[in-house]
Amino acid sequence: MYLINKAKQPVDWVYEVWNDVLTLTKTGDNHQRTLAVQLLAALAKSDIQNRLVRDYYNVIAVTHDECFTTARHSLKALWKIGVANLHLKGLVVRELTNRFLSCKNEKNCKLIRYDIIEVLRKMYDTLHDDAIEDTVELLIETEEEPKCKQKYLKLWSDVSKRK
Repeated sequence: MYLINKAKQPVDWVYEVWNDVLTLTKTGDNHQRTLAVQLLAALAKSDIQNRLVRDYYNVIAVTHDECFTTARHSLKALWKIGVANLHLKGLVVRELTNRFLSCKNEKNCKLIRYDIIEVLRKMYDTLHDDAIEDTVELLIETEEEPKCKQKYLKLWSDVSKRK
């Protein structure tokens, strides 16, 4: 947690810890895997060598972790990766879109979908990218349950009022 707090601003020690943190995404316990993803997400703004592009799928794997809490907290950190650079933004939006559409039969689908909409909202608030809003509108339209759809729309209600 100390390193995550320090990484709120760009840091010069990013590559001193990178490989160890990346290893924890695979070999750590569920708590360590979550913290590893959260730290890599926080370090994305400091990653001038674009290692996260190479290591992105190791991070994404934790968002599908067998421990739902680990998966959920890792998923919620993706917005920091998505705002780090344009290439990562595209990867994150594509991953979140696919996950939203494919999680229909997962046990915690409603929570996953809500978290995805929330992550995309955080990305939008940082980048002010209308393409993200367009993506969210399309995803919300695919939701069949009216209560869920309303809940998702509530996260975006102030955005649509601005237009």
